[in-house]
Amino acid sequence: MSDRTVLHVKGRILVGPDDVRDELWIVDGRISYDRPLAARDIRTMSGWVLPGLVDAHCHVGLGPHGPVPQDVAEKQALTDREAGTLLIRDAGSPSDTRWIDDRQDLPKIIRAGRHIARTRRYIRDFAWEIEPEDLVAYVAQEARRGDGWVKLVGDWIDREAGDLAPSWPRDAIEAAIAEAHRLGARVTAHCFAESSLRDLVESGIDCIEHATGLTDDLIPLFVSRGVAIVPTLVNIATFPMLADGGESRFPRWSAHMRRLHERRYDTVRNAYDAGIPVFVGTDAGGTLPHGLVAAEVAELVTAGIPPLEALSATTWGARKWLGRPGLEEGAAADLVVYERDPRTDVRVLGAPLRVVLNGRVLG
Repeated sequence: MSDRTVLHVKGRILVGPDDVRDELWIVDGRISYDRPLAARDIRTMSGWVLPGLVDAHCHVGLGPHGPVPQDVAEKQALTDREAGTLLIRDAGSPSDTRWIDDRQDLPKIIRAGRHIARTRRYIRDFAWEIEPEDLVAYVAQEARRGDGWVKLVGDWIDREAGDLAPSWPRDAIEAAIAEAHRLGARVTAHCFAESSLRDLVESGIDCIEHATGLTDDLIPLFVSRGVAIVPTLVNIATFPMLADGGESRFPRWSAHMRRLHERRYDTVRNAYDAGIPVFVGTDAGGTLPHGLVAAEVAELVTAGIPPLEALSATTWGARKWLGRPGLEEGAAADLVVYERDPRTDVRVLGAPLRVVLNGRVLG
């Protein structure tokens, strides 16, 4: 479809959970709810329409062994696009993916720069590995390189202790988060364990990834500080396999990972019930394949989050949280069309009829 073609989208336009309209128009790649007066070439499609889905924890340009070539990163982004994911919060990548910003056919990315981890306390070749005295400087560096986010590794296995342990002392965290906020960036952190959470939240962190260690006594702290979580349940599903692999060397760690896995649904449901914002993220990249956003939404429903709220966690609510428009007048036409109402069955998300990005029909 050329930029001059007008696309008329009819059916059920889910502008918001309670804002459903009968039609919209796409003119020069942007959304309008007013019929254009002088359209020369009008094409029509119909169905149930959502804003482009959001994967709020994804890694484009990252593979099992670190950065990947550009052609592999392109395939990752295309896989996400085909699944209806048109907005990605890239929660840490060692690759420079700025070239994607010039591609009108690839999802939009909000970058958190490269992970920042403690020396020898994360997956090799994924992160900057530093000591606490350098944390503020590296946070400032990644705040300037990113798109308003910085990603810390809050905890990882301590080989001497044989279990998960916090990566950073409290004073280093406080100074680093303050510096990120001074530079206009929000901060998130990878956290599996219970013991890393209080210091991070009390130091002003904005979001916690995975959050498997979130216990009932910590929930009120998250609520009072407005800290969101991105549970990545499709990734947490791998914990038993990881535990089996580490059993002989780190039995305490393996047992801990199994406990975190066993209570994962209770953790997420208790967080949601208490009012903690929960968003969809797949942790694609590294070892997980891309294109899993529908599976993650289904996992949130399995955990006990109402289907409409799980849907919002990858659409209206997620876009508002990230400061990006949805199906608003004048916004870029990034939308996904489905055969049936995804509000009544989130499994519909796994079978998009059409994907429209920047006003162009791509699938």
